[in-house]
Formats: sequence, C-alpha cells, structure tokens
Amino acid sequence: MMQTARIILAVTCAALLAGCGNGSDTPQLMNIRSTTAGPDEFGILPPKPLEMPTDLAQLPEPTPGGTNRTDPTPEADAILALGGRPGAGAGLDGGLLAHAGRYGVASGIRQTVAAEDLQWRRDNNGRVLERLFNVNVYYRAYENQSLDQHAELWRWRQRGVRTPSAPPPPAE
Repeated sequence: MMQTARIILAVTCAALLAGCGNGSDTPQLMNIRSTTAGPDEFGILPPKPLEMPTDLAQLPEPTPGGTNRTDPTPEADAILALGGRPGAGAGLDGGLLAHAGRYGVASGIRQTVAAEDLQWRRDNNGRVLERLFNVNVYYRAYENQSLDQHAELWRWRQRGVRTPSAPPPPAE
C-alpha cells in the first residue's frame, strides 16, 4: 500500500514538472505542433501557367539556377494587386512604399511592437492549467482586442454600404 502511494506520488510529481516549462522565456500562445513529417501546405506555391510569347526573341537566355517565366513571384504579384508598377525594382516599388509611409514611419517599430506584444502575452498568459496541459490560449489572450465581424457587418449594412460578401455565421 505504501509502495503504491509512493509510485503515484512520483508519477504525479513527474507529470507536474514536465509541464512546467518549454525551455523558452516567451509565452506560447499558439501551441500547434505537426505530428507528421509531411510537406508544409502553406509553403507550396503553384507555378504560373505556361504561355507562348508573341516573339520568341523575348525569351530570356537559360541560366542554370536562374529564374524562368513560370516561377511564382508572390511579392511582385502583391505589389501589382495593390496598384504598384509591374517590374518596379527587386520586389520593392518606391511609389507603394511612399504611399504606405505617407503619414510618417516610426523607426524600430517592429522591435517596439514585438516587445509590447511579449509583455502583453506574459501578463495575459499566466494561467497555470493552460500552460500545463498545452492549451491554445491565443484567442483568449487577445479576446478584448478582437473585432466582432458580425456586428461590424450589421453596422455597415445599416448605413447602406454594400457588403458583397460576409463571413459565415458563428456556430452555436
């Protein structure tokens, strides 16, 4: 009987100690881990469709390890979709950057935001049971900062603004 109690106590202590930390000072909000060694679905970009140029002289000279016309160019595609000039620089469009920074740009903003977010997560991720059982607390930590998309949709529709698409209603 006494030996069984010691074994139960030892197992309980081991389980508690195993959940105490992840070896990092940074609080983990999105506790998502892949259990497989499969491909990253979000890292795969489909190639552009093949097309025949009107003049074969437009084809670039093939270079080993170089790019070809069907390689995906997500940055250039995003710049073009946001109204930038096609082929403006190496992925950067001066006009797009000037428009984005027209009200001023704070230097070191990424480091400032990262430090503030880290402090926010430390202050709001102190729930022991959630850390112990590796529960995703991201949405709960930022809950009071999130936008109620359905209330916003209703608000804009009441004002007569066309909203051609809407998020699905929440499952209850």
